[in-house]
Amino acid sequence: MGPLISTIDHLVVTAPSRALGVEYVSDRLGVKLVEGGVHPRMGTHNSLLRLNDHIYLEVIAIDPDSDPPTHPRWFELDQDANAAQPRLATWICRTSDIRQVVQQMPHDPGPITPMSRGSLEWLITIPQDGSLAMEGAAPSMIEWKDQHPVDSMPASGCELRSLELNHSAASLLRNWLQGIGFRGPLKINDGSGGTFGISAEIETPKGIVRL
Repeated sequence: MGPLISTIDHLVVTAPSRALGVEYVSDRLGVKLVEGGVHPRMGTHNSLLRLNDHIYLEVIAIDPDSDPPTHPRWFELDQDANAAQPRLATWICRTSDIRQVVQQMPHDPGPITPMSRGSLEWLITIPQDGSLAMEGAAPSMIEWKDQHPVDSMPASGCELRSLELNHSAASLLRNWLQGIGFRGPLKINDGSGGTFGISAEIETPKGIVRL
């Protein structure tokens, strides 16, 4: 077994509808997104934007044409307050061995769940109550089977320069990421008074934009 390798996989923008989320990202970054698809198990659908060779941005929302799941949707999409307007909610961390990583996580990430969309197949941790771990600072972990979504996405002219997190448990998060071989443009700050914050600095055709 080789050393663990982990990095940023994608950013998650939640929205009250996919159309509103796409409009929000397009207006801020000055580019068009491509339609992703449907997640029948979660009752959601998404649109996507390529950022780097293996990093992308996902706009995700409840799919009004899908049957509601019998369990909470991911990313707190069932909570009206959190889905009231488009926002950068959390991030997903790609790893070379999701089962090994889960054993080292400082919190309960939920079960490792097999997912698919079209020809894509992956394993991902999903909290059973649909919550965002550490308010969104701690990522869900993902391991792709063969294909990666970026492989079929057109270039967008955008590139993730840095992802910045503020959280009161910053040192815990830093130590855990170091232990799973994390590499990537991530900055973790100590949040005062339990304040959580997440932002992404993205190079776009119209200059640097903070989302």
